[in-house]
Amino acid sequence: MLARLRNEIDRRGGWISFARYLEIVLYDPREGYYAGGAQKFGAGGDFVTAPELGTLFGRTLARQLRDIAGPVLEFGAGSGALAETLLAHGAFDYRILETSPALRQRQQARLAASGARVQWLDRLPARIDGVVIANEVLDAMPVHALAWRPEGIFERGVAWEDGRLQWRERPAAGAVLEEARRLPVSAPYQSELGLAARAWIRTLGERLGTGVALLIDYGFPRHEYYHPQRSAGTLMCHYRHRAHADPFAHPGDEDITAHVDFTALAESAAEAGLEVLGYTTLAQFLVNCGITEVLGEANAENALHYAPIAAEAQKLLSPAEMGA
Repeated sequence: MLARLRNEIDRRGGWISFARYLEIVLYDPREGYYAGGAQKFGAGGDFVTAPELGTLFGRTLARQLRDIAGPVLEFGAGSGALAETLLAHGAFDYRILETSPALRQRQQARLAASGARVQWLDRLPARIDGVVIANEVLDAMPVHALAWRPEGIFERGVAWEDGRLQWRERPAAGAVLEEARRLPVSAPYQSELGLAARAWIRTLGERLGTGVALLIDYGFPRHEYYHPQRSAGTLMCHYRHRAHADPFAHPGDEDITAHVDFTALAESAAEAGLEVLGYTTLAQFLVNCGITEVLGEANAENALHYAPIAAEAQKLLSPAEMGA
């Protein structure tokens, strides 16, 4: 991976944007994090998502999906855990769009063992009807890194110097500078700009005929995302269940994410002709979808059966865990 990065940096004149760096370390088809065969999700991986905790999240989500007509298209299905649970609790026409060959193979093996019937897509359909699910997908899309200095707005990029990867800044330009100027930020300040997520939403708006998109992720509305107290940004790395803020520590071997600016997504959705039907915390969404009824189906008198489900509910609903 370091050789791949050095070659890219040299080829582009000694500097690449942080967004380009993320494209390579996360999605390079040979060396990228999501292309590798190592386990990413769950106790044996680098981080845990809601579907990996158990079946409670998927069973509750299935209640919502049964109220919406049409096929289900899941983006970035991870280990296949969510698809497995949903298909066990609903007769859904299920499709998966997965860019990682390694993860696709893992999903196919898991879902074949369960007997579920799923269609894997190689590209986004020209028209989508039904339900689109993107669970912790948007926060893994490449972002530009920015720095507001007294002398102007700079884009933080990556260079190779003194035998290692290092941050290097240059004056922001083009669409990055145009969008950065619109943000409610005063120098000194550092943060991220998610242009790829906005483009994804616009494309979804162009393709969605009749249906609903459920986007579940870590993030904030803009006034919270660019709050003065969040002056170091939201960039975070996950390596073997340890979180840290150095994106050059394990390039290609760790997850790197940034929180989602949900205001930017809503604006892009409106530009693409979509309507925001709701915006809420995961806890409130699951309560609205009937998680208490799903919990009620468990045998509360059997501690061995009920305790793991109650612990899963606590992680899903607590604001100190995933609830917020």
